[in-house]
Amino acid sequence: MELVSFREIIKSEGRRLSCAICEERKEKRFCPAVHGRICPQCCGEQREVTIDCPSDCPYLQQARAHATEHYAKAQNEGLGELDREVLFPEIAIAEQFLYEREELIMGLSFALAKSARADRSLTDRDLIAAAGSLAKSYQTLVNSGLIYEPQIPNLAHQSIAREVETMVREFREAEQKHIGHTRLRDSDVLKALVFLLRMGLARTSGRPRSRAFVDFLFAQFPEKGSAIAGQEEAGSRIVIP
Repeated sequence: MELVSFREIIKSEGRRLSCAICEERKEKRFCPAVHGRICPQCCGEQREVTIDCPSDCPYLQQARAHATEHYAKAQNEGLGELDREVLFPEIAIAEQFLYEREELIMGLSFALAKSARADRSLTDRDLIAAAGSLAKSYQTLVNSGLIYEPQIPNLAHQSIAREVETMVREFREAEQKHIGHTRLRDSDVLKALVFLLRMGLARTSGRPRSRAFVDFLFAQFPEKGSAIAGQEEAGSRIVIP
């Protein structure tokens, strides 16, 4: 039997204690996403980039408190990837609107949460992209009266858009049923979508796999009993003031 040298044992032990990602630096924390221990540098660099981090990871939660603040600052300074036009700067949203259309905003938020629960692979970017496409469509409708169908090649984004449009339709049907006519204007839907778009951008870390905005929506509409409300129950959440 060939004897293993003490040097080889040391090397083997060193590899065993190295980061599961880079295999170079020493591991110092457990990563539930890779089911192994990794180094702080890989955790910081690959978090929500190549690593699909679970929402309850303590290192992710610690990072989110700082990441959203830095991301928002970068966007305001024009240093991020986001084109400022995506924020629809020409659309002003008054506090009075948020008060008067709280039910609409809650309904659209619920639609986004429902979409994210139906497809657990969806990220902040998916919800934000779908909301942005819908906002552009409603902006065209409000400004020109033309019905514009947004070109959404991504199938997941199409599903999100359909869920949101379903909620808008149900909201109008609920108004018709309770007060005999519809008060919801296309401009109201536009403002509500832009508000949610801005809120999503303010909460996401900006990383490819960020789900900070998704988790925020889940917290507002916790899952109870059956997975998520169906269309009928979703419609019942809409309260006509």
